[in-house]
Amino acid sequence: MLRKFKVYKERKQHRDGPYGHLFEPYDGDEVVSLDCETTSLDVKEAEILSIGAVRIKGRRVKTSERLDIKLKPPKSLTGDSIVIHKIRAMDLSEGVEIEEALEQVLEFVGNRPILGYYVNFDINMLDKFLRPRYGFGLPNKAIELSHVYHDIVKWKSIGGDVDLRFDTIANKLNLPMLERHTALGDAITVALMYVRLKFGEAPKP
Repeated sequence: MLRKFKVYKERKQHRDGPYGHLFEPYDGDEVVSLDCETTSLDVKEAEILSIGAVRIKGRRVKTSERLDIKLKPPKSLTGDSIVIHKIRAMDLSEGVEIEEALEQVLEFVGNRPILGYYVNFDINMLDKFLRPRYGFGLPNKAIELSHVYHDIVKWKSIGGDVDLRFDTIANKLNLPMLERHTALGDAITVALMYVRLKFGEAPKP
């Protein structure tokens, strides 16, 4: 509810500005699968290390239309976070500044819906840096992959909990996990899972 209020307020403020098109209702047939690798899972403390995104059009994951951004290594990049995402400071030596990364994201995503696994985290991370610089956060519709999966599996199941772990969903859908814990790899895997859920045979409970 809070995010909807912020989007409504920011739409009124920016609809006539240079980014007004981002606030227009989307009437196309594309979705953008997006993922961020960060130094922490705490939005307040985390820094963005890399951003990956890929467009989906109908049944097609358009891997030729993708975003693979590495940012400059932040001071908060520590050994603890490297264990998870395997991204070292040397891997980010040619990374871009956050301002350039945000420009690329806004241009690539446009006003298309944003898909992700725990997508609100990724949106909140980007909003954390967007709002101080642009005065608005991402107004896009968000599609949560785990919710799509849950609704389909629960519909076929009688009682019981649904395992929503990333690895479990991929296994249930018989899909490989591409370069796990890389932004682009996770974005493509999520895109493939989404297409399978929307257009393929529903997974068994």
